[in-house]
Order: sequence, then C-alpha cells, then structure tokens
Amino acid sequence: MNSAPQKLQLRPEVGLVGGVSLIAGVMIGSGIFMTPQTMMRNIMSAGASLLIWGCSGILCMLTALSYAEMGTVIRESGGDYIYILRTSGRLMAFIYAFIFALIKRPCSAAIQALTIAQNAVSLFYQGCPPPALVVKAVAAVVLLLVSTINCMNVRLTIAISIWLLAIKFIVLAIIAIGGLIVLFQGEAVGLQNSFEGTNFSIYAIGMAFYQCLWSYGGWGNLNYVTEETTRPEVILPRAIMIAIPLVTVFYLLVNVSYLAAMTPREMMFSTAVAVTWGNKVLGGWGWVMSIAAALSSFGSLNGSFFSGGRVCFVAAREGHLPDILSMVHVQRLTPSPALIFTTIISLIVLIPGDFESIVNLFSFTGWFFNGLTLSGLIYLKIKKPDLPRAYSVPIIVPILVLLAAVFLVLAPIIDNPRLEYLYVTLFILSGVVIYVPLIHFRLFPGLLDKLTVFLQLFLEVAPTDKKL
Repeated sequence: MNSAPQKLQLRPEVGLVGGVSLIAGVMIGSGIFMTPQTMMRNIMSAGASLLIWGCSGILCMLTALSYAEMGTVIRESGGDYIYILRTSGRLMAFIYAFIFALIKRPCSAAIQALTIAQNAVSLFYQGCPPPALVVKAVAAVVLLLVSTINCMNVRLTIAISIWLLAIKFIVLAIIAIGGLIVLFQGEAVGLQNSFEGTNFSIYAIGMAFYQCLWSYGGWGNLNYVTEETTRPEVILPRAIMIAIPLVTVFYLLVNVSYLAAMTPREMMFSTAVAVTWGNKVLGGWGWVMSIAAALSSFGSLNGSFFSGGRVCFVAAREGHLPDILSMVHVQRLTPSPALIFTTIISLIVLIPGDFESIVNLFSFTGWFFNGLTLSGLIYLKIKKPDLPRAYSVPIIVPILVLLAAVFLVLAPIIDNPRLEYLYVTLFILSGVVIYVPLIHFRLFPGLLDKLTVFLQLFLEVAPTDKKL
C-alpha cells in the first residue's frame, strides 16, 4: 500500500522541561552579570534597585501570562509577529518582522556574543583590557558555533539549553549563598540606608526599568515556538508559572548578594559586577565568575537563536520576508535558512558599542510592540469572547500591562527627549516605505526566484506545510 507523502513541518518536541529551559535559559543571560551596575547609575540607591527588580519580575509574569492566552488562541509560532498579524493586520506585522529581523534579534545576538567573548578572553588579559579585534573574532566564532548547533538538531539545542540552565542556577545559587554568608557576618555595606539618594525622576525610573527588563528578556520565548511545543495549551502557562517566579527569586537574591558585598557606588563603577563580587567574596577564585558569565550568556544566546530564527521563518511563510527563509532542511527539519540569515546579519553588526544605549533602544521598541500585542488580546477578549481558549487571564491583567508598556515607551521621551528615539521611530516608519511597493502592490514579483532556487538546492531545504 502506498502511503501518502508527508508534508514537511516543524516537529513538536518541546515539552515542559524544554519549555522551562527555553524561558529561564534565555532570561538568565548576560543581563544579571551586566545590568545591575548600569541600572544603579540611574536609580542611585539599593532599596529602589531591589524594588524595581521585584516589580520587573511581576510585570514580566503578568505579561507572559497574557501572552500564554494569546498562544492558546493563536496556536502558531512567531510570538509577537503572528499575534500582531492576526489582530492588527499585515502592515504592522511586517514592520515588526522588519525591525526584528534586521535590528532587534541580530543586535541582541551580537551583544550576547560580545559578552561571552569579553568574559572568556579576559582570563588571558588580566590587568588590562583585551584587544577589540580578539574579542570580535571570538564573538564571531561563538555566533557560528551557536548557529551550527541550532541548524543541526532541535533536540541537541534543547539539551544544551537544559544543561546550561542547570549550570546557571548553580552559579546564581553560589552568588546568593555567598551574599547570605556576608549578611550573617554583619558586613552588608550596600544595604545600609537603602533608599538614601534615590533618583525619583521619571526618566531615571524608566531607564532603570529598561535595564532591569533587559535581564528578564526571554519571558516570551516559548511563544515563538508554539508549533514545536507539545500541548501548548498546557505547556505554555505551566512553563511560565515555573520559570519566571524562579528567575525573579534568584535575581532578587543575587542583587542582595551584590549589595551585601559592594556599596551602590562600587556597583556603579564596576565594569562587570559579578566579577567584582567574585574578587571580593571568593578571593582567588574570583576568575570563576568570568567563566560563569560566559557560559550563562552562551546558554541565553543558544536559546534566543532557537526561538528568534522561528520569527524570520514564520514571517517569510506569511510572505513578509524572502521565501527561502520559510523553508526547512529536508532531513533535520530545522529552519536553517532563517538561522543562517540571522547569523549573517549578527556578524555584520558585530561592532562593540554602548551596551546601555543599545539596551535602552531595544527596550523602547520592544515594549512598543508588546503594547500592540496586548491591545490585540484585549480586542479579542471584548469582541471575540467565544473563541476557543484553553487558558485565560482576567482582562484587568493585559490592561495593567498595557498601561505599563505605555509608560515605558513614553516616559523617557516626555521627561528627557533625545534624538535617538526620533531615529528609532523614523526607522520603524521606514518599514511602510518598503511594505507598500514590495509587499502590498508586489511591484517586482519573482525578483529573487533564481536566487531562491539556487539556495534551496545548495542548502537542501524545502517549503513547509502552512497548516495551523
């Protein structure tokens, strides 16, 4: 008997453990080792810093639970992109894909790769800054390695995420326990007069949240791979309710540990707060924190590559990016063209920059699109309450998060307008100039057909099933 040919499609292999590792594994990256000092420069006090870390965890939890409902109503991979497409239309979805594919994900990957390289190379250049060329070369190798792993096998990628997540929790536990020991010894130098000197300006609070929320980035990671998640209506909310509270508790304990060993001023002027903590608390073993930060960032980069490549894949499948990016490898069933594309753009933007400024701009655009997605959820709750949904949050939850998103987008602009935000806004609007002729009116059909056929044969990829 001849069996019907099976259409290619991504294989659902992400269970609860894999889902938790994808969320927590990406959340615990370079942020907790890099942003506490930049955040402290804005808010200026230990008490306010810890308060913002806690509030950020609650905000991410509420946002992620809202996204979990979207994931059970719209059971497609792609995260924000697919939700905006289904609720706000093709133009806004294209603009999101345009920003994500060319700016947000590649620059995020480049920052993480540079963080890994900086920490790894610093072991060989103790006492002096490592050469920029060496750092960039190592970062490029890291990007190529992570891309290769993700192109090879989904199970391998998930397995690496799980093992590195275990290492991350061990490292954070060491920092937390070390801080508790310092507290019991009565040497909590940074926690005395906790709220003294707090900067209460709207701009400072907004910037502090930007830096803190960068460390929590990854809470929506599982929504990018819904089609590869077994029973997403169950896995999505459960993974969120396990991963985010766990990460929040660890982040609070780690920051208490930092402040137990350092004053706020010492944190502000530290180039790598975890390494400074290690030198103070672990003494001769302080170098271990450099390795820990590198491994943590590698796990985060691996997880974000896995999920981020799916956004390009889904956007191409919907006709918003070149067709080649919507194809999967005929044997490995991984979206290798989309992953390779992300790698190439990441290598192009692999230029050392101002970490704090890049994070602020990412947060500005990120929360703009988060607000757009949450508006779509509120619309579905009010206008289409009968849609089947295996999981639901009270409507007050997305409303509160939407208000927070509006604050995070507008607060920096109103309190301290800067040209950078104008440039980002103009770049977002430039997507319209590309969308109208190329996507809406399709003025140049078949422009990339020959290149698509060549790459399809060279990469051994084929189109996927468009169901769901």
